[in-house]
Amino acid sequence: MTARIPFPSMKYPLVAILRGLKPEEAPATIAALLEAGLRAIEIPLNSPEPFKSIEIAARMAPDDALIGAGTVLTTEDVDRLDQAGGRLFVSPNVDQPVLAHAVAKGMVTLPGVFTPTEALLAARTGATGLKFFPASALGVAGINAIRAVLPPDLMIAAVGGVSDENFGDYARGGIKAFGLGSSLYKPGMSPDDVGLRARTTIAAYDKAFGA
Repeated sequence: MTARIPFPSMKYPLVAILRGLKPEEAPATIAALLEAGLRAIEIPLNSPEPFKSIEIAARMAPDDALIGAGTVLTTEDVDRLDQAGGRLFVSPNVDQPVLAHAVAKGMVTLPGVFTPTEALLAARTGATGLKFFPASALGVAGINAIRAVLPPDLMIAAVGGVSDENFGDYARGGIKAFGLGSSLYKPGMSPDDVGLRARTTIAAYDKAFGA
């Protein structure tokens, strides 16, 4: 089994998914998220000029932040992410050569999984953690049933249908890491709105997990 790169220690294991972010919006939007206290940011590659936004975010981010890309599908995407300064790899699937390439680059990797077969393949390839997607379809019970057969050091993140409104459901099931998309950011939102959503999200997380 390939050695696993750990997820960085951070108070809030929440990945902000900024699908549709434009480069000209990146500085103010990223600043709003960082100021609110979020430290993991994903810019999906089906956004406008995503690598430009990733490069901007990586330059802005403090040392304890994790910036990267989502919807990473090819080894070429991994190389461009590395060149842009990104350290976080998120994919919707488990493509073993692509995932292995990201692991070899020293990236924190969160491939998308839905089944035990996918989850175990990702674990053997050295994934930092697993993005269970869509979490709303699997539910807490479904995720935990699969988690029972996985290495205990593997990070488990729920993505898809997760928001500040249902953190409590996952907290009761022992799941504490999440990817947050439209509940946190939608294209066209102002930085002030993003900051407000981020602070609301963090307050809900604190309430659910007893911080």
